[in-house]
Amino acid sequence: MSTHFFDTNFWLTSGSIAVLLTVSGFFSGSETALTAASRGKLRSQSDRGSKGAQAALRVTEDSEKMIGALLLGNNVVNILAASLATALLTRLFGDSGVAFATLGMTALVLVFGEVLPKTVAITFPETFAARVAPVIQVMIWIFSPIINIVRLFVRGLLYLFGVRTDPNSHILALREEIAGVIALGHSEGAVEKEDRDRLLGALDLTSRTVEEIMRHRSQIEMIDADTAPDDIISQALASPHTRLPVYRGDDENILGVVHAKDLLREMNNVLRAGDRTVLNLASVDVLKVAMKPYFVPETTTLDEQMRQFLKRRTHFALVVDEYGALRGLITLEDILEEIVGEITDEFDVERDSPLKKSENGDYLVDGSMTIRDLNRAKDWQLPDDEANTIAGLMIHEAQMIPAEGQVFSFHGFRFEVVRKRDNRLVKLKIRPL
Repeated sequence: MSTHFFDTNFWLTSGSIAVLLTVSGFFSGSETALTAASRGKLRSQSDRGSKGAQAALRVTEDSEKMIGALLLGNNVVNILAASLATALLTRLFGDSGVAFATLGMTALVLVFGEVLPKTVAITFPETFAARVAPVIQVMIWIFSPIINIVRLFVRGLLYLFGVRTDPNSHILALREEIAGVIALGHSEGAVEKEDRDRLLGALDLTSRTVEEIMRHRSQIEMIDADTAPDDIISQALASPHTRLPVYRGDDENILGVVHAKDLLREMNNVLRAGDRTVLNLASVDVLKVAMKPYFVPETTTLDEQMRQFLKRRTHFALVVDEYGALRGLITLEDILEEIVGEITDEFDVERDSPLKKSENGDYLVDGSMTIRDLNRAKDWQLPDDEANTIAGLMIHEAQMIPAEGQVFSFHGFRFEVVRKRDNRLVKLKIRPL
């Protein structure tokens, strides 16, 4: 190899390769920074007046177009650099130059075009993204026609294979990202279990319905409008609930909802208007003070129902199915308990815990306990897509109503029916396998 090979052309080609490698590193680092940067942090910087953060938010709004532009630019410069290196080294070493060019460019692109810039980008993603975003914005505008053609071609290929792309999926992805960050924070010890449960509970309100948490109609305490007023008053005073539905004839025929305070106020008015004797209580009309019943469909989401409670300034709703039949009731407190956990006061009836651990490691669980509550209590991952309660899950998986003593194994747990009443699974025994 003589020195005449190292002429002006040699140095120009070498310099071009170095520039192309730098540009390749820029594209690779930009891709990593813009995809790894937190949009929340960028939004915070943008609110403080950062132009780069504002540009980064605009660029990442359409991630498909952004990645397409970066990949297009990166592939162009890498192929061009490899071509120049092949021509240069072939001139120096003959046919062996192809092998040298392949090995040399692979090493250079790997170190300077990929690993080094991506390491820097992932270390300072928001800072890197804010600085490169204005340039990437211009590049996207220049390459936009080509990117659109490529995107249509790719979506057409995906369509042929039965894959459908959802342009609005980023909304769901954002919710999943937040949930993932919360779960990761808990696993690393940065977020307490109680805080994790509250945050995830608030996120789940949009995906859960009132049917999942409502009090079943068999558990609703009601007042018969034809009952004697003094008996109604006694029932209202003995009840742990402040609001009671009022029916006549059939419990499906709900005429209103009476509040204990309104009933007490009516009693006071009657006594003050008469001779203040107990006999005057017979004139108390419970329907006179009862509020108009508020019915909601069982498919209403918890988020929407909470908004309706706050809008209507009421805390109590009766749940009906698609045919208008009474299914249960739901209160604002029920929804809040999905976020903060069980809320009790001095009037709540003390009940045994629906979850107890035996000495041999088994868990005795009420069949009516919801899968969600059990998962939150024990950090399990039992599915709740097909059933709401533990008993419902067991019936769904068994495809039958099990008998007492029957044992099933699914989802990594052993289930045993301990007690059964009619067709209801009252008590179950669960053991992790």
